[in-house]
Amino acid sequence: MIAIDNLIRKLRVSLSGAPIVLAHEYHKPPYGGVNQFLAALKGAWEKQGRDVSWNRINRRSQAVLFNSFSCDFDYLRRMRRPGLRMVHRVDGPVGVYRGKDEGLDRLIVQMNHELADATIFQSRYCLEKHRELGMEFKNPVIIFNASDPGIFYPPPASGILPDAGKVKVVSTSWSDNPRKGQAVYEWLDQYLDFSRFEYTFVGQCQAQFKNIRLIAPQTSLKLADILRQQHIFLIASQHEPCSNALIEALSCGLPSLYLKSGSHAELVGSGGLGFDQAEEIPALLDQLTANYALFCSEIRAPSITDIADKYLDVVLGCQDE
Repeated sequence: MIAIDNLIRKLRVSLSGAPIVLAHEYHKPPYGGVNQFLAALKGAWEKQGRDVSWNRINRRSQAVLFNSFSCDFDYLRRMRRPGLRMVHRVDGPVGVYRGKDEGLDRLIVQMNHELADATIFQSRYCLEKHRELGMEFKNPVIIFNASDPGIFYPPPASGILPDAGKVKVVSTSWSDNPRKGQAVYEWLDQYLDFSRFEYTFVGQCQAQFKNIRLIAPQTSLKLADILRQQHIFLIASQHEPCSNALIEALSCGLPSLYLKSGSHAELVGSGGLGFDQAEEIPALLDQLTANYALFCSEIRAPSITDIADKYLDVVLGCQDE
């Protein structure tokens, strides 16, 4: 009976067009990963013919997806009404990945219990870390992020290293928080064999590099072009709930070396290798380059089409409870 009810609900939603509101403080790119993902999600839904808007709830709105703490909770309280489904997208815990407690996690839990019908966590790590800290949320579901496939996609010769020349390693980060991996990148700047490797960092970092090439934050189109010119992605950020930077690199066909922290291992799977200390990286680079085609073949980047469908099921209440 539940399956039949859900089928009827899905059909009704499909026919109705189901106006959806994204409640988030959107910024014009280039900006952070939340911005990138929600823009990609909005684009995927609009390609399906969905009516999707930023922060404009009206009487036709059928559902609201509100993001973590980057939304106007007072506005959501005022606009809440029977029949308007509200789903909370949660990352974090914020105090863990920022390294300080600013009261945001308590606010997020409070708003979740007050407003949400369901919760979308970006990774299993994200859900379990909250539970470890004693925080429970309404009807949790785990759905990864994904990138725009019209922007982030592999080059034609993906999976092939050049016969001559240096192997190109790249890292990206919008935030310059030192917990994004600064100590590891500084170690590599000093000890990586730059006769064999070329290293590019795109984004913001407080380190003063001598050997690593630093490029300012780029638009998604320019960033994707840079990624497609590289061979290996390296991410050393701590306690990431679901790194959009990592997903974008995987989507561009880059096998990845990652710090064993947060959700990195969930995303990379067999498409890369993890490390605990920076000193392990040179040997892991050798292992990865020696088996480069194999690691590339194991990359499983999340598809925005699949992710958008999973989000839609939760946002419109089409899942079994």
